[in-house]
Amino acid sequence: MKVIIAVVFALLFNGSLLAQATWNIDKTHSTVGFTVKHMLITDVEGNFKDYEVTAKTNAKNKLESISANIKTGSINTENEKRDQHLKADDFFNSENFPEMTFVSSKIEAKKGNQFKIHGNLTIRGITKAVVLDATFNGEITDPWGNTRMGWNATTTINRFDYDLKWNTLMEAGGAVVSKDVKVILNVQFIKAK
Repeated sequence: MKVIIAVVFALLFNGSLLAQATWNIDKTHSTVGFTVKHMLITDVEGNFKDYEVTAKTNAKNKLESISANIKTGSINTENEKRDQHLKADDFFNSENFPEMTFVSSKIEAKKGNQFKIHGNLTIRGITKAVVLDATFNGEITDPWGNTRMGWNATTTINRFDYDLKWNTLMEAGGAVVSKDVKVILNVQFIKAK
C-alpha cells in the first residue's frame, strides 16, 4: 500500500511540474519605463533598453512568479547629457551598480483581471519591498503558433530610498526632480516551448 501511495504521489508531483511554464519577455513589444515630475510642472519619461524579465505560471496557468534584471546603463530619456548624469553617482552609479533587480514574493489576485504583485526591488545594492498594481490583458496564440500573454503594471517608489540622491531646490520651493518616480511596465511574454 505504501508503494502505491508513493507512486501516485510521484506521478502527481511530476505532473504538476510538467504543467508549469516559463515565459520570456518579447522586448519588441514591451516597455520598461518611468515618469518623474520635473520642476513641479511636467512629467518627464524615460525607459531602459536592456533588460530581461521572466515569468512563471503554475499548473493552473496562473502567474506564480516574476523576476527582472535591468541594466541601469541602458537608461534612455532622449537626452544624452541627462542620460549620462543618470548613469553617474548622483543617480544609478551604473559603473558600480550595473543592474537593478525585481523578484516577486507573492502574487495576489484581486477583482477581475487585477493583481497585486509583491516583491523586492534592488537599486544601488539597496533592497526595498514594493507592490506592483498589475493588469492581466489576456493570453493568445499568435499566427506562428507561439503562446503570448500581456501585462501592465505600475508602482511608485521614493528614489531617495535607493540613494538616488541628487536634489536641487528651486527658488520658489520644491525639487527640480521629484522624489517620487512612477515605474511603468507594459510587457508581453512568449511561452517557452
